[in-house]
Amino acid sequence: MGWHRELLIGFDLETTGTDPGKARIVTGAVIEVRAGQVLGQRDWLADPGVEIPADAVAVHGISNERAAAEGRPADQVADAIADVLVTYWKAGVPVVAYNAAFDLTLLSAELRRYGLPSLSERLGTDPAPVLDPYTIDRRVDRYRRGKRNLEAVCAEYGVVLDAAHDASADALAAARLACAIADRHPKVAALGPAELHRRQIEWYAEWAADFQSFLRRKGDAAAVVDGRWPLRETAGQRV
Repeated sequence: MGWHRELLIGFDLETTGTDPGKARIVTGAVIEVRAGQVLGQRDWLADPGVEIPADAVAVHGISNERAAAEGRPADQVADAIADVLVTYWKAGVPVVAYNAAFDLTLLSAELRRYGLPSLSERLGTDPAPVLDPYTIDRRVDRYRRGKRNLEAVCAEYGVVLDAAHDASADALAAARLACAIADRHPKVAALGPAELHRRQIEWYAEWAADFQSFLRRKGDAAAVVDGRWPLRETAGQRV
């Protein structure tokens, strides 16, 4: 059948900003999907403990007032999300996240911030398998022009995205997009989740090196593009 016809876990975070080492979780969603159909869903709203900037509110629509009034403490949300993801990984179920290096790095930073066990500590190994439609699509259709954000890539593959920047909508779209990419590219569908995870580590590192070289050729001699995937974590780092 292929992994894209089996159980997948869509995952997404909406946050206070775009730096995964500093931003905080505002909302999160984990959705069980099989063959594109939703089987279950968990959603979280956090009080991030810091002000949500106006530009972030404009993106995801969660105001400071709502987060403070309705959100759970940020440490509880980060801990709960981590536990849910780890449960699926322990069962061998792939977690699908669009631009996974952002969401998983941010979640890991939140766990460190509150002195909670890391994903690797909970698992006893590195988090895997992770499927990232952003990384996969960029590899299998590298010369396609245009944007590569979730909305644009969903449009390319005919995946409906009902409410961009809503965590549950984005998580569902990511899972369905992974399936659509596998349907279009049989070589991707033929890889097992573990092998596809390993390939994405290589693909992301190659893309980062190429992009870094491009930036330096364009005049930014100090440009550095982090090639670690699916998360960027430094032992003992506090953020």
